[in-house]
Amino acid sequence: MTDLPLALVTGASRGIGAAVAHQLAPTHRLLLGGRDADALAALAKELPGAQPWPVDLTDPASLERAAADIASLDVLVHSAGVARLGRIEEASAAAWRENFEVNTLAVVELTRLLLPALRTAHGHVVVINSGAGLNARPGWSPYAASKFAVRAFADALREEEPAIRVTSIYPGRTDTEMQQTIFKGEGREYDTTHLLKADSVATAVVTAVSATPDAHLTELMLKPR
Repeated sequence: MTDLPLALVTGASRGIGAAVAHQLAPTHRLLLGGRDADALAALAKELPGAQPWPVDLTDPASLERAAADIASLDVLVHSAGVARLGRIEEASAAAWRENFEVNTLAVVELTRLLLPALRTAHGHVVVINSGAGLNARPGWSPYAASKFAVRAFADALREEEPAIRVTSIYPGRTDTEMQQTIFKGEGREYDTTHLLKADSVATAVVTAVSATPDAHLTELMLKPR
């Protein structure tokens, strides 16, 4: 087990992050990132070689302390995220800040702190973006802006760090607790008929991570059938 590559998955306590952890578990040692320590501990018991990595990604000091112990990292999956929606005329500054703090700045800072470990392992950074990172729909302005920003970050990282593979994944609407909240905000009954499954997004992550050394999957887009 100790010979397996090491992967850190943020947002691992639920949704897409938990699905990614389950699918990486057979081939990787895992650090399970998130704020819910109890949920991470429960998940770690299900996955051999997994350890909880509880941290608030928006707290720079705690983030720096947590990252300091990682000397070599093969895979970093950014799955943590929030979706605070609204039209420009109504969305508060707080909504914009929260989107950017979690969806963009936390991704930037954690990656920056772990660059030495990623360079050591010639690692792979996977950013779970969104269809909103490619197309800004009315009513999604604060969220889409943060996802466009993290897309630019991933593109820049790919150019600046040629020894590290960087993949952006753009899933359509996916059956998660976050999506349930979005449906409620839209005043709609929750219906999974036209939603992706979290496992489908996780499979895309595994596809990118398991690509042969000569291949670099830079972007993957998933849409519900």
